[in-house]
Amino acid sequence: MPSDVPSSRGATVVGPSAGLRALVWGGAPLLGAGLGAGVGWLLTLVAGWALSLPWTPFEGPLELIASLPAERVPIGGAVIGVLGGLALAFFAEGDYVTVTVGDDQVAIARGDRRHDVHAASVGAVFVDGRRLVLLGRDTEELAAETGDLPNAKRLAAAFLAHGHPWADADPHRDEFRRWVVGHPGLPAEAHAYFKARARALEKDEAADAEELRAELAALGIVVRDEGTRQFWRLATRPPETPDGERTLG
Repeated sequence: MPSDVPSSRGATVVGPSAGLRALVWGGAPLLGAGLGAGVGWLLTLVAGWALSLPWTPFEGPLELIASLPAERVPIGGAVIGVLGGLALAFFAEGDYVTVTVGDDQVAIARGDRRHDVHAASVGAVFVDGRRLVLLGRDTEELAAETGDLPNAKRLAAAFLAHGHPWADADPHRDEFRRWVVGHPGLPAEAHAYFKARARALEKDEAADAEELRAELAALGIVVRDEGTRQFWRLATRPPETPDGERTLG
């Protein structure tokens, strides 16, 4: 997909450059082939040396390696390295974040995930580490995506070109407080979500942690992470319940 160019509807698409993708798809298999061949060659030397010792562990596998023609082990290692490099490139492809910025609409896509946001509701856009964040007019989190982001300067240029408010950092960063169990500023329901997120973060269950982040966002609570530590702040105006009442005050 081309990047940083207007689409037929005047939007600007910012994503991984063609050069970067070519480098990953071509470079990762080549690097894997070189490493695999080197490891294979080293294995043939180690196998021969280890079998000359009075006793060595893994004697069966070492005898198998030593019995193979010397040129085949590096070739086999190279093939395995190429396959590993292709797998790495495939997973890298799924981590790329592509952002489509228009005058009226913003879309953030990563793999099969997609966020669509009406541009008029956006109050601030910024990058926080590997995370692109869109805040609403009431400082609530409208959308966010974590992954291999385009360069921040390219993102800033695209959003500013379409008249959207870009920030170099989170404008509300100083409002965050670290979450601790039983904090009086949060309802019991929020604490339950934070506890579940803490377990998800410890187990590196990113999808589950994001789902729980969305549940907290529905309560008007904005969350940011530093490792497995969770920090929170309240949106200026919490979302409404179906009967029109505010969930938090």
